Amino acid sequence: MPQSSAYVAPDMSHDHASELGHVRPWRHIERRKSRQIMVGRVPVGGDAPITVQSMTNTPTSDAAATIDQIRRLEEAGADIVRVSCPDEESTAAFRAIARESRVPLVADIHFHYKRGIEAAQAGAACLRINPGNIGSPDRVREVIQAAKDHGCSMRIGVNAGSLERDLLEKYGEPCPDAMVESALNHARILQDHDFHEFKISVKASDPFLTVAAYQQLAEAIDCPLHLGVTEAGPLRTGTIKSAIGMGSMLWAGIGDTIRVSLAADPVEEIKVGFDILKSLGLRHRGVNIIACPSCARQGFNVIETVGVLEEKLAHVTTPMSLSIIGCVVNGPGEALYTDVGFTGGGKGSGMVYLNGKTAHKLANDGMIDHIVELVEAKAAELDAARTAALEAAE
Repeated sequence: MPQSSAYVAPDMSHDHASELGHVRPWRHIERRKSRQIMVGRVPVGGDAPITVQSMTNTPTSDAAATIDQIRRLEEAGADIVRVSCPDEESTAAFRAIARESRVPLVADIHFHYKRGIEAAQAGAACLRINPGNIGSPDRVREVIQAAKDHGCSMRIGVNAGSLERDLLEKYGEPCPDAMVESALNHARILQDHDFHEFKISVKASDPFLTVAAYQQLAEAIDCPLHLGVTEAGPLRTGTIKSAIGMGSMLWAGIGDTIRVSLAADPVEEIKVGFDILKSLGLRHRGVNIIACPSCARQGFNVIETVGVLEEKLAHVTTPMSLSIIGCVVNGPGEALYTDVGFTGGGKGSGMVYLNGKTAHKLANDGMIDHIVELVEAKAAELDAARTAALEAAE
């Protein structure tokens, strides 16, 4: 049966492709050991799956528009959503937004510490504060107390573009040492007040600076790390920059939750985030399509077919793989490792593979609908098997 496009709660069970690490050790990623915190009901850090976040860009004071955008992010697979709280109107609306959200919300706080207190009272699961502009230690202490009182975790969000003035004077410019010093100074304030439910980010728009700062921070503290290359840019270039920066850190085992920062629809951030994690075998959601770039040997229009299939299979949330290869040079070999495969042949037809084995021939003119049916059937089979395994384990 087709998978519904409605919100499906993320599977927060063991999601790392460790079974592949046993048989193919070059695929194994040894994650940095961090302590675990909770963002609402979502675990972050420790052995929890790496979570994917985005941020709304609607006026938070417009609760209906913000709830609608959160709903689209939930359907795309977001584990956590951040919502900016720049003024009292926003925190007033936050209560209604939090009540309707199916995923935990992080209240984004800059400049006005009172917005953090109000957001905690209104149902935020986590408070993000920026050390560079939140104010004096006394104000930070008040925000900490509000977080304690209302069961919120916190994120210390250091940005290269808004470092404290004394650190800029000390180091001359934003640099890894300055960013990490800022993060650790504020972590110390939280720890001195017996508050340990926090994670840290040290973001810059420069991937080199970002990666260097996170590498240094990862050695200095055991809290969960929120990864991101901030202000990465428009969809294509921002995706590339984020994949290079975050991908290299994730490959090295650094990172417990990620946000891809794009000048694009926030839903695209979730898609890119999952694609980065899927590429590294760290999370799996939806159909992973393996497709050739096509050439004169193709037995059908690969690019057009893949584009249509990607759209028609967007509703499938079950982790699985599909290979669409234009000819027999690599097609049969790729199909060995996918749940469903199609390889182009001659005379207007190709070969279908199921579970890595040859299944049947298929005419090109009916391939898209048939492949969609096969993928949906396989998704239902995998879902049933997973449900049965969970029930047997109880």
